[in-house]
Amino acid sequence: MPPVVELKSVTHAYLGDREASLAVEDLNLEIEDGEFVSLVGPSGCGKTTLLSIIAGLMPPSRGEVLVNGRPVSGPSPEVGYMLQQDYLFPWRSILDNAALGLELTGRLDDAGRKKTLDLLADMGLKGKEHYFPGQLSGGMRQRVALVRTLATDPGLLLLDEPFSALDYQIKLQLEDLVAETLRKRGKTAVLVTHDLSEAIAVSTRVILLERNPGRIRRVFDIPDGIANTPPLYARDQPGFAELFHELWKEMELTGKAQGEAGNTVR
Repeated sequence: MPPVVELKSVTHAYLGDREASLAVEDLNLEIEDGEFVSLVGPSGCGKTTLLSIIAGLMPPSRGEVLVNGRPVSGPSPEVGYMLQQDYLFPWRSILDNAALGLELTGRLDDAGRKKTLDLLADMGLKGKEHYFPGQLSGGMRQRVALVRTLATDPGLLLLDEPFSALDYQIKLQLEDLVAETLRKRGKTAVLVTHDLSEAIAVSTRVILLERNPGRIRRVFDIPDGIANTPPLYARDQPGFAELFHELWKEMELTGKAQGEAGNTVR
């Protein structure tokens, strides 16, 4: 069975009017079925660029990208993308917003609508199906965005700092909800975050990227005792603080060490 995500010697440059900016260089990465992988690193290390490339929103300048063994040529229902902003349409009800992906892909039938209602209930939104986005808190809106992403049943979810704009307490609650939901449903996920504590708490693996251009500096495998514990309680597990400080120290060194080549990671 091929990896869910495979990046082969991926390089990407942004071309301006007068110069080119190299965002990612010669990056190799494999993500297996059921993994929850977090990408961390300093600003400018290409984290969001990599998500966009995996999602098929833009091709890499060089290299090959495969999802489930097939080359990525554009956006696919196999891949769900959840952003920092919820992008709910204010004139549509919560149910209609949550079912938008099914509607756009021509799959909004009675079964799809029932599935969306069940997902909303699972997210604690039962009874709010006919509300409008302006009537919900930020945390509830992000739950709707998650339902919209899950309703099309993608095998791979890409999460671009979906909790960063929320209050800390709500952020922790949503971390738990998302991580446990994806685990129960057997989904594979890639999270971009600046929060090292969050990365360790939700992930099975944390990949630290170097800046300008983005290359893999180091991979942290999260111990089972932390990875198998809900994120809210994972922070209290033995070894969590030590792992956090090790990751923090390594990230500080990324500004001092440049020029390391990316390595293939399984």
